[in-house]
Amino acid sequence: MRIKKLSLRSRIFIAMILLVLLASILIAAVTIYQYNEEARDYHKERLERKEKAIRKSIDFTIQETTYPVTTENIPLIFKDAIFDIDAIHNLQINLYDLEGQLLKSSKRTIQRDTTELCLDAEVLNVLSNTLDHRYVLKKAENGQTFQSSYSYITDEKFKNLAILNLPYLENDDFLNKELNEFLLRLGYAYVAMILAAIVFAYFISKYITKSLKTISNKMNETRLEKRNKKIQIETSSEEIEALVNSYNSMIDELEASAVKLATSEREQAWREMAKQVAHEIKNPLTPMRLSVQSFQRKFNPNDESIHQKVNEYSNTLIQQIDTMSSIASAFSNFAKMPAQQSEELDVVYIVRLALDIFNEHYISFEAEDKEVIAKFDRTQLIRVVTNLVMNGIQAMPKDKIDPKIDVRVFVEGAQVKITVEDNGSGISEETKSKIFEPKFTTKTSGMGLGLAMVKNIVETFDGSITFTSKEGKGTTFTVAFPKK
Repeated sequence: MRIKKLSLRSRIFIAMILLVLLASILIAAVTIYQYNEEARDYHKERLERKEKAIRKSIDFTIQETTYPVTTENIPLIFKDAIFDIDAIHNLQINLYDLEGQLLKSSKRTIQRDTTELCLDAEVLNVLSNTLDHRYVLKKAENGQTFQSSYSYITDEKFKNLAILNLPYLENDDFLNKELNEFLLRLGYAYVAMILAAIVFAYFISKYITKSLKTISNKMNETRLEKRNKKIQIETSSEEIEALVNSYNSMIDELEASAVKLATSEREQAWREMAKQVAHEIKNPLTPMRLSVQSFQRKFNPNDESIHQKVNEYSNTLIQQIDTMSSIASAFSNFAKMPAQQSEELDVVYIVRLALDIFNEHYISFEAEDKEVIAKFDRTQLIRVVTNLVMNGIQAMPKDKIDPKIDVRVFVEGAQVKITVEDNGSGISEETKSKIFEPKFTTKTSGMGLGLAMVKNIVETFDGSITFTSKEGKGTTFTVAFPKK
């Protein structure tokens, strides 16, 4: 599971290092095996060479002796010669009769091992039955390896006279020293190679994953609502180039889809807005029409109360005209984007100025600092505060005993925050998701554009607006935007 969580770059890096280590271990193992094989071949060939040379010396001694050449005379023939041959070839020599009994040995010790005095029946059997009449016995004693060569000594007529035994000690000190020196040098080379492999693996893994990292970053930055840049990589593999081309094609298709979607959403929004505006304008037109028709029907210039009726008729028309003007202003304010020109201003002062237009006694204001400087548009900030406070006033039930709206300004980190908290009727769960939608309202009058306009203004200045609400207990709106 942990290996699956590793990045591609880490996997490439680890794989290359492990590959070098594995290669180093295999090469070391093969080297040791090769040295052991060479050591075995060396000892085998060395014993054969010594045996051949000693047999020549023995044959020469037999040819030069004055004693009759028989098995019984072997101790006499090699009485002193066996020691000279041992000294020349630096190898112990044992001579046995054909029954396996020791006749003569160059070993200068008084006490002999009983195993040296008589040969095993197995040795005699193998020696007599093999084609070349030669047998090499290998055994290990006290951590040392010995080879014993057995072969026949013959006279001039190739008649077997005795059995020649050459005990040979495999001395690997020189070979082991040479092997250790070679492994030490090889170890230094491996350490240098591993260090070089680490550096190489780091850069090659970085190079391989660089293109993938670029593609990953571009994919993470891809957004439907903005223009996305294509990936430009000068040198890359065929696979990476195919991936880049696929991404760039996707960006083209995404932009085309985004244009179509934006156009469709814009047209749908304006259709819905036109329907809403038309509906709102029709509402005051109906009573205006009825008033005009009623006045036309009942108009009597001789009526004593004609002036009063004209005043009533005029007031009705003016009231409906004001309603239509209010609807047109709301639509105009929402449709008009907030100004992008920001200025440094004192948020505390502007919020206090916005609250001065309200006469409600239950509106309170609190600021943690006397002055909070931030970049915002003065007019738009006033519109934000007045809309939120007005929303709180309209959400307050008429029979509320202790109505309260608290406005606070404070700094939190790198952001300025404005909270408007009321203890009104709150927002129900089913309407929370629609609260910032244009033309959505829970009030009996208005077009439902206030909170949508506030959200539009705040987001234009890289800010955000959130709210918390409990039905029947009240609502708190929080506006946050960068300090500078």
